[in-house]
Amino acid sequence: MKTYLGSEIRNVAVVGHAHSGKTTLVSALLHAAKMTPKMGRVEDGSATTAYDEEDIARRTTMLNAVAFAEWNGVKVNFIDTPGFHMFVHEARAAMLPVDATLMVMNAANGPEAMTDRVWKYADEFNLPRIVVINQMDHPRADREKTLEGVRSRYGRHLIPVQLPIIDAKGFQGVVDLVTMEAFFYTPNGDGHGKISDIPADMANEAKAAHETLVELVAEGKDELLEEFFAEGTIPEQHLITALHEAIREDRIFPVLFASGGTNVATDHLLDFLKVYTPAPVEREAVAARAVLQPMSAHGNGAVLESQPEIVMRPVNDQEPLALYVFKTMTDPFAGRISFFKVFSGTLRNDAGVCNYSRKGTEKFAHIAVMQGHTAVPVTELHAGDIGAIAKLRDTFTGDTLGERGHDIFFEPVTMPEAAMTYAIEPKTRADEDKLAPAVHKIMEEDLLVRFYRDPQTSEFLIAGAGQPHIESLVSKLRKRYHTEVTLKAPKVPYRETIRGRAEAQGRHKKQTGGHGQFGDCKIKIEPLQRGAGFEFENDIFGGAIPRQFVPAVEKGIQESAARGYLAGFPVVDFKVTVFDGSYHDVDSNELSFKMAGRVAFRKCMEQAKPVLLEPVMRVEIEAPEEFAGSLMGDLNQRRGRVQGMDSADMSTVIRAEVPMAEMLTYGQSLTAMTQGRGSFHMEMDHYDIVPQLLADKIIANAKKPAAEEDE
Repeated sequence: MKTYLGSEIRNVAVVGHAHSGKTTLVSALLHAAKMTPKMGRVEDGSATTAYDEEDIARRTTMLNAVAFAEWNGVKVNFIDTPGFHMFVHEARAAMLPVDATLMVMNAANGPEAMTDRVWKYADEFNLPRIVVINQMDHPRADREKTLEGVRSRYGRHLIPVQLPIIDAKGFQGVVDLVTMEAFFYTPNGDGHGKISDIPADMANEAKAAHETLVELVAEGKDELLEEFFAEGTIPEQHLITALHEAIREDRIFPVLFASGGTNVATDHLLDFLKVYTPAPVEREAVAARAVLQPMSAHGNGAVLESQPEIVMRPVNDQEPLALYVFKTMTDPFAGRISFFKVFSGTLRNDAGVCNYSRKGTEKFAHIAVMQGHTAVPVTELHAGDIGAIAKLRDTFTGDTLGERGHDIFFEPVTMPEAAMTYAIEPKTRADEDKLAPAVHKIMEEDLLVRFYRDPQTSEFLIAGAGQPHIESLVSKLRKRYHTEVTLKAPKVPYRETIRGRAEAQGRHKKQTGGHGQFGDCKIKIEPLQRGAGFEFENDIFGGAIPRQFVPAVEKGIQESAARGYLAGFPVVDFKVTVFDGSYHDVDSNELSFKMAGRVAFRKCMEQAKPVLLEPVMRVEIEAPEEFAGSLMGDLNQRRGRVQGMDSADMSTVIRAEVPMAEMLTYGQSLTAMTQGRGSFHMEMDHYDIVPQLLADKIIANAKKPAAEEDE
């Protein structure tokens, strides 16, 4: 295929709420550009960007997918992103390699929960936003209501650049408010419209809308205002140039209309992307860090060990080669496929490229551009283009690569914290052997996934955005890696401690034929402050216990503390002092004193007012302000203690401390309370005493399995 320069490339992330028709719209755009022989559909797996088996099974996009269209001398790279709230973190990862976003909205529903989320993402990355009111063929499509919704939500700078043409047969085309021409289409056709005059019944409306657009484009530009007041309008070519600049500078967010399902107005949308969307070379130089210190790998990306100077790298071919890996996909045949954007320089086949993040060298043989899951070979890629390469040895998502001696580092996109954790249990020994390698391959694709072993409960834990997210991971393990697992709610890592002091004597005496066993110790136990752990003090005088046996007493106490006293959870935050005892010249040994230490510890616990501790999480919840009251009430019911609340950009951020046991299913509850518009993250903060009523239930439940085993 043809090689495209940076000025001939448009990189667009297609974002929006779930079921707004993003994947179908991308399929329609590809068909209109004659990149595919027919329209693809999500439900039957024929859509170019819905090739993953889980996407097809669940009829929703779950991971970013890349495709491209060659259209009238330009190449448009699309990144089709998920809109379901469990997977919308992928949309954030798509923001770094693109130069604009296509905000797709359902014509019947208007802006929805995830529309707000991805709008904020685009704002964070300073990306131009082109709004597409999709599914205009829907029986409940309401142009006025949808326009009113988007403008009230995102401001007056959202302005239609088209008007939809709707008659008794439905959505037939659009009026271009820049050129003042009408485009008519045959629904379910090839997506190519016929130019005509504006229908008479729309002429006045189109004229008024054109004047509104011209006024907004000219606003803030003295030379355009002078021309507008002098001529009463702005000539078409001047208007095209001014609108292009206004979109690039985020002064205007244009609104267009289309129907991906019936392939109406898709060629006009491609024309709009070509003319008005900024090329990579038009955008500001990209901020990067000069690599001065070695790097440490963390997870799937890498971070600098120091904070070196910021350098600005222009997007052009004359700069040294630098590229950023924004996505990794595992293919059963091709292996690991790395998706990247060339930020500067020109990448050619068989180039030796240095991985700045990991200090290795990779050979880029067989570079390609991706059409869904199909690789299309190319010989070179210019600055600003998006490509892919298979089977790199040590390169992962978030890595920066380039020409040796010109090391820089593009900051990886940070992912939100996983919101829900499950215990994952292999069904067989063979599944256990395959589990870790399979999960780590999934983690290369999805940076939000976490997989680790709890040191206290010894469970394998897998964390994700929510229950559907984790269930999809389990499905992939089964279908792709033939690994069968079961999911369970993770055990809460309770602990035990004491609130009082106690003394006790522990004596172990056993006599058999020959040498017997004898150990005798006296200990004191007292509480320590929370988080102090365990302390042991030897206060023996006069050789009551020989020095070599004292460590055995300590070991016996620690072993008994690890098994717990109330409910089998480790005892923490206490100090033991051994101050007296006795021994036998023949029968005393380390085992005897270890057993004596266990006995003394158990006796002390009977008197030392033992209590149960639970982990308390530091939680931060962000949601639209109208849900703040419901969220606060729910936190109170979960025994949460609200620490503070802030408001910003129509959102409320609530900070609270909540017991872990109350947060295990919080993700589902938050989704229900906020209509999918809330998010949260949490981290371990401290341990606190469990209320007695709850502690009694936990202790009773912990003793049930033991009683059943005895029976």
